[in-house]
This record gives sequence, structure tokens and C-alpha cells, in this order.
Amino acid sequence: MNFTTTIISRAVQGEVLAENEVTVTGVEFDSRKIQAGDLFVPLKGTNDGHEFVSKAIENGAKATLWSNDPATAPAGIAVILVKDTLLAFQALASYYLLEENPDVIAITGSNGKTTTKDMTESVLSQKFRTYKTQGNYNNDIGLPYTILHMPEGTEKLILEMGMDHAGEISILSELAEPDVAAITIIGEAHIENLGSREKIADAKMEITTGLASDGLLIIPADEPLLEERTNSVSQTVETFGIQKGDLSATILNEDKGATVFSVDDNGYQIPLPGSYNVENALIAMAIGRWFDVSTEEIFQGLAYVQVTQNRTQWLKASNGADILSDVYNANPTAMGLVLDTFAKLPTEGRRLAVLADMLELGADSYSLHASMAEHINNKDFQEIYLYGDEMKGLKLALADRYPTLAVHYFTKNDKVQMMQMLKESLQTTDSVVLKGSNGMGLIEVVEALQK
Repeated sequence: MNFTTTIISRAVQGEVLAENEVTVTGVEFDSRKIQAGDLFVPLKGTNDGHEFVSKAIENGAKATLWSNDPATAPAGIAVILVKDTLLAFQALASYYLLEENPDVIAITGSNGKTTTKDMTESVLSQKFRTYKTQGNYNNDIGLPYTILHMPEGTEKLILEMGMDHAGEISILSELAEPDVAAITIIGEAHIENLGSREKIADAKMEITTGLASDGLLIIPADEPLLEERTNSVSQTVETFGIQKGDLSATILNEDKGATVFSVDDNGYQIPLPGSYNVENALIAMAIGRWFDVSTEEIFQGLAYVQVTQNRTQWLKASNGADILSDVYNANPTAMGLVLDTFAKLPTEGRRLAVLADMLELGADSYSLHASMAEHINNKDFQEIYLYGDEMKGLKLALADRYPTLAVHYFTKNDKVQMMQMLKESLQTTDSVVLKGSNGMGLIEVVEALQK
């Protein structure tokens, strides 16, 4: 990126206060990450970024956006006066996107967004120069940040779009104007804010707001809420699923390290367990085919994909036991899928599960937690650890269904005791799965098992 302050001011409809024009080579909103030549974007949130402009200047910022009183603008740096720094940040991202003009792929859904993004990037990178959302930068700040960090010459840009309220994905879609959009799954994440799965489906369908008129929308074949909502969509709609949909997969073999499946009599594999991860792979495959990536290239991209940490990640405990860590986030649909998959995987020893509260489920939280008993039995699981206030519903449901199953319940204040008991119980041949909302901090339990 090489933007003069004049170009930036035009792109964001701002006013340059400095007399001398400068050129910036990067953009940051965190003053601690500023490098020489960057534009500083002082955002207003819990803290007002304007208060950190001195640190940005110290670290080498050449220019800054500014929405406070012009009289308080800093000296020693080019200043671009704007009404709202976040809107200006987004406008600059739109401008850069138009300048580079890559094909944009947008991915949303209640679960699997990040893994699907990783798979899509791996498939497309076999043929094109690609860039993807880094980490979980998938909101109204993270998405423009991703765009502005896209290397020059990028041909395919894969953007993850997250939300927890209605209207948020519309903003992201209008900003990115995707050529391809995909919805992984409709679950119960953020149902507390949205009220129902129907409203969640409406919110996910906002991804079509900015979708190109000749674009592609990819949806799961087994979701009637999306089927009825795509009847009026003018773009091409493709469905995917296990033994159903336009792109249909048959599972051939599944173990801890890989899943083998076939599509149209061609064999593929992914280095992950679970039919839900195969469905994520089908999205990446559909996108690859849309952009004329060959079958061989799609195979390579899926077989050697590297997924973001803490999403269906196999690790080793300090005593050699197998850990399946999926602790970044959770909702009932996702937790059920992980438990179903884990129950089928071979293990020399016992299967244990550590399950923490699924947050933002609203009034139905108790019953939704209790419903996880449908994915647990005393044949496939030998020990269950439940953590958090909301898991009381599952504790009672399991006691009713399987009174002999070893179920240990811990409140949020008892994490240390839970970790101690788990470490003492875990044997070298055991396998343990951990799943819960990120806010419950199960990553600490994973790390404790590895020490």
C-alpha cells in the first residue's frame, strides 16, 4: 500500500490539515503495532484512540485520522480530519478493495466459519494469490483491517463475517461486495440477542446484501430455514451436504487424524475428524470449482490445510493422552456435532469430555444445555466434566438418563479443582474432548493438561 494523504482524504471525504503531503505504507488502529510509515486510526471504544496518538507518533506513524476538535490535533504528523474515524476506516478499506479488485469470498455461519475460511484459502492458493481474514478479525473493525492489510496483487480475498446482532452482516457485505458468499450452518449462537433460529437465519442471509448480481451463494442442503429464504435470491445458489445437495459427499473413513470422503467418484481427505468438517470442505470445494480450480488442486488444498488454533485441534497431554481441543466457541449444534464425532473415534482407553457453558442462549439456555444428553451415553463416554452455571441442566439430564455414568460438576469458581481432578483421572491411553464458549476459558484447562 502506498497512499498519499491527498488520496486518503478523498477516499474518506476528509480534510488534510497538514501542509506537506506524505505517503503512508500501512494502517493500524493499535498504537502499539504502528510501524514507520503507517497511518494511525484512533477508534473510539472503551478507550478513545485519540489519546494514544503520541505513542503512534513515537512508533513512526506518518499520518493520523482525527475526529476530535481540530484545535487538539497533534503536531509533527499529517492529520486528516474526518467526522467518524470508524466510518473513514471502512471507507478507506472500500477504496483499497476497488483499487486492488480481487475476487471476494465471504463466509458466515453459526459454526465452522474459520475452518471453512482456512480450507477455502488453502484450495484457492493452489492456483491464485490469496489472502484471508487473520484470526477472528471478522467484525466492522476487523474486516476493513483485513482488507487494508491485503498484499498488493491479491487475486482472491477470503473474508470471515461474524455477528451477534441483526444488521451487522449487511454492513460487512455492503463494504466487501463479495463475488461468492457461503453460509456454513444455522445454529443457536447469539440466540439470546436474536430470539430464534429463524431470526438467526435472517441475519446470516444478510450476507447477500452486497453479493454480486452474477455471484454464487452456497448453503447447507439440510437447512429448510435457508431453503425458503433463498427462493427469491437472483444469484446462483448451490447446496452441499453428506449424501445430499448439489455437492454431495460420502464418508469413506474417519479417524483421529483424518477423514476420507468421496465426491463425484473422486476421493479426498482432510486432516480433521468429523462429518461437519467434511461439510466445511465441501464449501471450499464449491468455491474452488466456481473459480476453475482443478480436482487435483482441490485435493492438495484440502489434504494439507492448516487450520487456525483451537478449532478441532489434536494435542497431547503431558502423560501422552490424546486431547481434542475445540474451545474457541460453542453452541448446541456445534457441541452436539463434536460429541457425536468424538464418540465414533477409536481409542485405546476411555473417552472423557469436558464441557463448559454455551453463552448467549437466552431463555432456552437450560433446555438447550440439557439437550446435549442426546449426544452422550455411558457406552461411548466413561467420564464427563461439566463446568459452569448453565451446565446444571445437562448434569440433571445425564443423572436421569445414565445414573451410573461418572459425571462431575463444577461451578465457575471451581476451575482449579476441576483441572486437578481431571489431571489425576486422565490416563495415558485416554482421549478427552474439550468444548465450550470462549468466555469460559477452557484453553486454560487444555494448557494445564499439557504441563
